[in-house]
Amino acid sequence: MNRTPPDDALVMRSAGDVTVTRAELTAPASLALIEALDTELAAMYPEPGANHFQLDPEQVLGARGAFLVVRRAGAAVGCGALRLIDDETGELKRMYVAPDQRGRGLGRQLVVALEAEARARGARRLVLETGIRQHAAIALYERCGFERIPLYGEYLSSPDTSVCLGKALN
Repeated sequence: MNRTPPDDALVMRSAGDVTVTRAELTAPASLALIEALDTELAAMYPEPGANHFQLDPEQVLGARGAFLVVRRAGAAVGCGALRLIDDETGELKRMYVAPDQRGRGLGRQLVVALEAEARARGARRLVLETGIRQHAAIALYERCGFERIPLYGEYLSSPDTSVCLGKALN
């Protein structure tokens, strides 16, 4: 059974003036981060059908999910989304950290915050898809406890470019 998350914004602070907060998917900072992500992925995966950019604003509202933005010194430098695919499974989507901000632990902070959002909604498991050429992303997810799983859903049509991972939430 899904639980409704608290109305107040999730805020996690760490050294270096980093915050992770809920945001609207359609906010200017969110759209700029998603555009940067889409541009990077399109260059990395030019194959037809290799890019799965689907995420609707209503999929990340209230009990259905969340969209988070990472800010460092006030500037939006990363994002990630959680959407529930069923009562017990959440999917991480649209994970991105600006290239000049990578290697600082921001991706890990984002995953931890999204896991908290998933737990608040009653999820017991997380899944995600990333690309085969995104070695740093795969390594991050594996360090966060994700393991490779069979392709699922829309990713079944891209076996040459997709890697799916999953993790049980305790």
